[in-house]
Amino acid sequence: MTAKKPDLEQLLHLAINASLKAGEEIMKIYESDFSFEEKEDRSPLTLADKNAHDVIWDLLRGSDFNILSEEGKNIQYAERNGWDYFWMVDPLDGTKEFIKRNGEFTVNIALIHQQRSILGVIYVPVTKTLYFAAKDIGSYKFQITDMIDDNITGIISQSLKLPVESPVSKFIVVASRSHLSEETEMFIDGLKSTYPSLEFISSGSSIKMCLIAEGKANVYPRFAPTMEWDTAAGQAICESAGKKVIDYKSNKPLLYNKESLLNSWFIAS
Repeated sequence: MTAKKPDLEQLLHLAINASLKAGEEIMKIYESDFSFEEKEDRSPLTLADKNAHDVIWDLLRGSDFNILSEEGKNIQYAERNGWDYFWMVDPLDGTKEFIKRNGEFTVNIALIHQQRSILGVIYVPVTKTLYFAAKDIGSYKFQITDMIDDNITGIISQSLKLPVESPVSKFIVVASRSHLSEETEMFIDGLKSTYPSLEFISSGSSIKMCLIAEGKANVYPRFAPTMEWDTAAGQAICESAGKKVIDYKSNKPLLYNKESLLNSWFIAS
């Protein structure tokens, strides 16, 4: 349990640094002749997942908060149920996209407080694009160059505040590149009667939520399985940009640190 309210600016800067360091490790593997193994659920696991996890773990553990990661997820609910604040991490979201070498994979880091995601960082290593947000700070997009400020105020001053206002004439739906379910397709077909000029784009990993936060897409329906670490960072970025990520069953925001770490179907818009 944590008695005092944490410094979100400091933690946001820490999470940004962790995501960038993880991205460096991922790119070392991405640019090599890598191999991969299958996890128990038959999803691929690469050395990049493992190395990114280790880098993030080493940096975040200095914050005194617990860490729940896809690569270290076997923590019993009885233990984590007592966590007030904790980090939710996916060291490499979009491993299938990584293996396909299409560049659509990310590093996801979120801070959870009492089941809500209050801070999120998503880094796209191939394009060096950083999305970050925190409660009462706002949601931003930053293009990484060789130089990056050593404080969050400097980074924000060079960033684009989200959402980006752009005159979009078409209604744009974004959905998964590798996990497009029949139910999602039916939902999209239903939208076409309301929006005849509907445009569909597909993308991998949590980039889809970033497109919602930016205002480059209107809706992201996900009627297929996701885990909490897939969505936590993106939800913080969307909500800080004035967008919503809604549980399809409860019609309320997605919650975290549930007994089952499996998300319900959801719609980001």
